[in-house]
Amino acid sequence: MTAPRDTREFLGLGWKFPLQVTAGGSIARARYEVRVEESVYLILSTAKGERVMLPEFGCGIHDLVFQPNTPATIGLVAQQVRRALVQWEPRIDVLDLVVESPPGEPTLLLIRVGYRIRANNALANLVYPFYLREGA
Repeated sequence: MTAPRDTREFLGLGWKFPLQVTAGGSIARARYEVRVEESVYLILSTAKGERVMLPEFGCGIHDLVFQPNTPATIGLVAQQVRRALVQWEPRIDVLDLVVESPPGEPTLLLIRVGYRIRANNALANLVYPFYLREGA
């Protein structure tokens, strides 16, 4: 008799993002839903053209740095985030995407992404902080 396989194996296993070393000295790994969340974060953190061998990978929000914090910029950020996630993360469906500027933080946009993992219908969300002008 064989042991039952974990039905979440299809979600993947890989290095933890950002890269970390365990107390034992090996590379930390992430798996399953954590791996998907880290993938979303990686997509949003990568500027297009940043990866030499895959120049189209990433999210176009980094082209909007130094833009004024206006409703038009917020709309462009939402559009770029949705486009990047649809293109680069086929394991999820983006259910909700809200970009807002918190009061008193004119250079910060909070990108709230709600998504469903297609294979098991698990719901998840994350908040990605995006600075229009860092250190301003």
